[in-house]
Amino acid sequence: QVVPIGGRVEQIRVEVQPRRLAALRVTLREVEEALVGANIGGSGGYLESHAEERLVRHLGRAATADVLLQTALHTGGGLPVPLSQVAEIYTGERPARGDAGVDGRPAVILSIQKQPHVGTVPLTRELHTALDELQAGLPQGVKLQPLFEQSRFIEAAVHNVEEALRDGAILVLIVLALFLMNWRTTAITLTAIPLSFVTAAVALHALGFGIDTMALGGIAIAIGELVDDAIVDVENVFRRLRENRLAAVPRSSLAVVLSASREVRNAIVYATVLVVLVFLPLFAMGGVEGQLFRPLGLAYIISILASFVVSLTVTPVLCSFLLPTDRSRSAHDETSFVKWIKRLDRRALEGVLTRPGPLFAVAVILVLAAAAAVPFMGREFLPAFQEGTATITLDSRPGISLAESARIGTLAEQLLQQVPEVVATGRRTGRAELDEHAEGVHHNELEVDFRASKRSREEILDDCRARLAVLPGVYVGVGQPIAHRLDHLLSGVRAQVAVKLFGPDLAILRAKAAEIERVLAGVEGVVDLQTEAQVELSQVRVTPDRAALARLGLDVQDLDEALAVAMGNHVVTQLLDGPRRIDVALAYDSTARTDPDALRETLLPVPGGVAVPFSRVADVAIAGGPNQVLHEDGQRRIAVSANVSGRDLSGTVEEIRERVRRQVSLPPGYFIRFGGQFEAQESATRTLLVLGLLALLAMFAVLWSHFRSSMLVLQILLNVPLALVGSVVAVAISGGVLSVASLVGFITLTGIASRNTILMVSHYLHLMHEEGLPFGRELVVRGSLERLVPVLMTAGTAALALVPLAFAAGAPGKEILQPVAVVILGGLVSSTLLDALVTPAVFLRFGRRAAEGWLARERAKGGELS
Repeated sequence: QVVPIGGRVEQIRVEVQPRRLAALRVTLREVEEALVGANIGGSGGYLESHAEERLVRHLGRAATADVLLQTALHTGGGLPVPLSQVAEIYTGERPARGDAGVDGRPAVILSIQKQPHVGTVPLTRELHTALDELQAGLPQGVKLQPLFEQSRFIEAAVHNVEEALRDGAILVLIVLALFLMNWRTTAITLTAIPLSFVTAAVALHALGFGIDTMALGGIAIAIGELVDDAIVDVENVFRRLRENRLAAVPRSSLAVVLSASREVRNAIVYATVLVVLVFLPLFAMGGVEGQLFRPLGLAYIISILASFVVSLTVTPVLCSFLLPTDRSRSAHDETSFVKWIKRLDRRALEGVLTRPGPLFAVAVILVLAAAAAVPFMGREFLPAFQEGTATITLDSRPGISLAESARIGTLAEQLLQQVPEVVATGRRTGRAELDEHAEGVHHNELEVDFRASKRSREEILDDCRARLAVLPGVYVGVGQPIAHRLDHLLSGVRAQVAVKLFGPDLAILRAKAAEIERVLAGVEGVVDLQTEAQVELSQVRVTPDRAALARLGLDVQDLDEALAVAMGNHVVTQLLDGPRRIDVALAYDSTARTDPDALRETLLPVPGGVAVPFSRVADVAIAGGPNQVLHEDGQRRIAVSANVSGRDLSGTVEEIRERVRRQVSLPPGYFIRFGGQFEAQESATRTLLVLGLLALLAMFAVLWSHFRSSMLVLQILLNVPLALVGSVVAVAISGGVLSVASLVGFITLTGIASRNTILMVSHYLHLMHEEGLPFGRELVVRGSLERLVPVLMTAGTAALALVPLAFAAGAPGKEILQPVAVVILGGLVSSTLLDALVTPAVFLRFGRRAAEGWLARERAKGGELS
């Protein structure tokens, strides 16, 4: 769809003289019918002659405007006369309902919108090629200048997420090298990353998804976890091979690799199932948030499942080929770093297992404090996008002329050019019917491109607001293109907050809206405050005198057509000029369009051969009336809208609600409804909380199906509240605002945090079943130390891989991913540190009956923990 704004559309105007029409006893409707009949063409069929046929074409369409003057009018006297006797033809412009400019100079803006399911970036490249070809044929001095291209934001976003992927992979490599100090184990483990990437890309393509920022973001969040399954497998094989070399009677290397892989298989399977399970709620989300997070969840799940398959197939095979022949020192001994970590852990375990009470108390206090802090955090729907472009709306009082509104818009462009970061501005004044959002000529919309700056987005936008504040009587709204359209999609108002007032009487609606606006003006953080433009305007009302019309042989339709002709808006046919279609409009001279008295005296031809003024058949009066009446859900409504700056959205809305409730009283039949981003945020929060609870119940069911013990399952899920502690601290440090993205991070974290606890508890049970260790302190200490390295490695890779996203606040493409990464990173830190001590202490203190019951069931059925 291509919509020109600010251009001048050619129009042919047929100006008739009503006195001559009346003298010839010709009505306006007969003139219209004659013009339509004089401009008709088509096919007349075929002539057949022997072996050939000929197409019969009717060439009745007028080739030029002058031809129309030859159109015959049938007069009341029976003699036809040409149209040239009663009318003159002028070629001019269609009455303008819009204007445009670029950088303060007149311009024509073409708004080009793509079809769904078409890639924005490749399409933009093709458009540039087409525009370059078009530029060569334009007159001298006319230049094509791309103003706003969404592809710039997309390319910057994809580039930034690709950088996060690269940096995350490097940090994963550092963690592996630090713990293993062995190139073979590192190489085997890292194999999972490219294989998972390729699998995810192929699967997404097969499902019809492109590689966009959210899909790449899903892989970036998962990159640290892609090696987790391989780490557990490789570390266990590596350790068992080292123990086998030191054994008195070593087994074959292949047998050791097989048994070591089987030893951790169940833990890997259930850990992966939990991680995938908690991501499934994303697919049940609706609205904008569902569209955003669905590709992320799909890419995450596919890559995790791919790494899981790699750990069960490729990893053991590579271990069997590369590790048995490894004769390096590290293949026979632990690294110095690992030895140091284990010494610290042993000392901590000895103290905690002797006196677990203080640890339990600290853990409970931390969890309760974190849970208590959540309700006091700020809330928003989605983090602000860093688009590098602003959409600024200027609304003057309805009734302003197009020329004056364009002058104000041009002045605004000049003021914005004073902002240091502004590169270019584009202005659209008025939006006609073909546009995606029709607006009156009182409405200006400016697209402003910014260059990179040390100032924050909020500082730049506030600077724009301050410079535009000098424009008198103009409401200013400042936003960004994507956020601007998102607001309009969510609430029908182009702002973050909309207070909608419903009721039957327009006067009361306007009065109460003014009260609400005054209340909102006193709320901290509210900017761009304005009331919807529903005002009383001076109108020229034409009320037909039906009795007078009937006496003259006319009806209301005749009067309506005559009024349209008087205004010059009555298009009757079109002239074809190659690919162009030029409207042919029937009109009187222009005086009737400028003066109400002239309109009263405008003559209307009647069948009796006379012409009467409008004042004889209608009452033409000046009166007040609304410029527009807006409805929603079948009721009249007016909206007071605002944006929020320097404060969280949810807290601001709560204060607005409370103040409006206390300070604005409504008569019966009137009510208020709040809309905007916060409404979507509240709905998404409720949905995610319900889905998160269902995911926890599903996790419990999956774990119980394996362990058949509620106590063991609860011990594994104990790591979820421990992870909450670090997440809350991380959110507080990064700004203290929760969004839908943060909640997605919380849900994701529940599966990731449970992985390490499964590894530890499963190993305790393995030592009891396979190696015959009795339940007690020695079992817990040995199991904890043997699982310390894979636990720290999996947590370390998952956490450090998120660092490039977590510390990228404000980078294009990472706006939504950054809160997710912050929550997961903080949760992994707290859950890993606390889990290393809390899980062993809880298992030793409360797990005896559950562990011994599990062992008895396994021995009774002859099972094997494999």
